Amino acid sequence: MVFLMAGGGTGGHVIPGIAVARELSARGHRPVFVGTRRGLETKLVPAAGFPLELIEIGSLQGQGRWHQLTTLVRMPGSIIRCLALLRQHEAAAVFSMGGYAAGPVAVAAALRRLPLILMEPNAIPGLTNRYMARFSRKALLSFDEAVAYFPAGNAELTGLPVRREFFNLPQRKRGEILNILVTGGSRGARTLNQAVAGLWPLLAGQPVRILLQSGADVPDIPGVTVVPFIDDMPTAFAEADLVICRAGAGAVAELAAAGKPAILVPYPYAADDHQAKNAAAFERKGAARMVRDGECTPERLRDEIAVLLLPGNLEAMGTAARRFARPGAAERAADLLEECVGVLKQ
Repeated sequence: MVFLMAGGGTGGHVIPGIAVARELSARGHRPVFVGTRRGLETKLVPAAGFPLELIEIGSLQGQGRWHQLTTLVRMPGSIIRCLALLRQHEAAAVFSMGGYAAGPVAVAAALRRLPLILMEPNAIPGLTNRYMARFSRKALLSFDEAVAYFPAGNAELTGLPVRREFFNLPQRKRGEILNILVTGGSRGARTLNQAVAGLWPLLAGQPVRILLQSGADVPDIPGVTVVPFIDDMPTAFAEADLVICRAGAGAVAELAAAGKPAILVPYPYAADDHQAKNAAAFERKGAARMVRDGECTPERLRDEIAVLLLPGNLEAMGTAARRFARPGAAERAADLLEECVGVLKQ
């Protein structure tokens, strides 16, 4: 049976979709992805071994009027293209991770009256998932805060698919040296890079070790281990006592699965400021501390670290983070897709 997997642009949209696709593939189904040439799906999906169909569409949120107008002009053609893909692949249902690349696919599914399952990873749903909520069979969520955006009885808290390695990490006992992992994602974050450069002199003489994933720009920071990219992130998490990172859906899901205390610095230009909503949700439950991008100075990070080093704080924060963890999200998504097309479990 064929399922169309919609969603692209960022890793936060693509990687969970790949996790669900792998589960579907293991059950004998054929997942086919739909995305654009500009998104990370062009690298990640073929590398994962799945077919990728391309459409021409852009984003609406946070864009200038000309870009928005171009997107609206392209929308009908993109929907027609997606209707053709549904027929070509004889798709039984559509799974949407949201994002601008998912919009035309989700609309085409609604027009064809095909089952549509949404997965919304953020505390405030994106434009596509908010609009398509009324046409979906089920919306799979990571945050309680997102429930209100979906019809009554439509939402289910499943969490976001995260690699099993993060769930299986042993609880770390802090040693004499505090290990801090700083990452702005695969592309890095200039704010975090600059803050770490100024932070290290403020921590001079203290038993602290810092590993920074900097992205393509690799600054020379004496005393700090700087790498452009960390291939084995679960191992980096396992060795960290504290993580300083952005608050994208994938990042916070991995923190929850690993039970890691964190200082979250939301990306300030995220659509609907959703990273700040994610970070605030973690902070309210005692699972992280939030520092706004404009306030992320070396001095502020030093002060936050000092508070977290008080007896019991790191341990309590790690325990609170684990309460957000929900294993089995990919399996649950696959179950629902099978159920809505009448596949019976043996």
